[in-house]
Amino acid sequence: MAGSFRRVAALAAFVLAATPAFADNYPISGRWGVSTSSAPGPVDCAQLRVITFNGNQRTDTGSGVPTYRNRTVRPNGTTEFSVVDVFTTGQISNAHTSYTLKLIDADRVDMNQQRGGLVKLRKCK
Repeated sequence: MAGSFRRVAALAAFVLAATPAFADNYPISGRWGVSTSSAPGPVDCAQLRVITFNGNQRTDTGSGVPTYRNRTVRPNGTTEFSVVDVFTTGQISNAHTSYTLKLIDADRVDMNQQRGGLVKLRKCK
């Protein structure tokens, strides 16, 4: 009985050690469309690339990687955040991507990607 418990405990410790820690949530949530529109308020995202932030998960309809998990969010003042996400595809495992999120107002966010440049996001209706 004690040997069985030790094996289960050892297996649990191995799984926990091998699983990356995802503790930070994004500073924004909901659906955001990629848009350069200057009109006030949320935009209709029916025909736009949409990035959705939900807790510590981000999905992207226009990316080669559809799902990301957040690793860290670090504030750079009150309206800008440095973000590191982790993703896995069929060819890549536990890769990282870094970017900043700058909160412009309640309906606009700039996402400045390490690779890919500046993406202007607007809150979806």
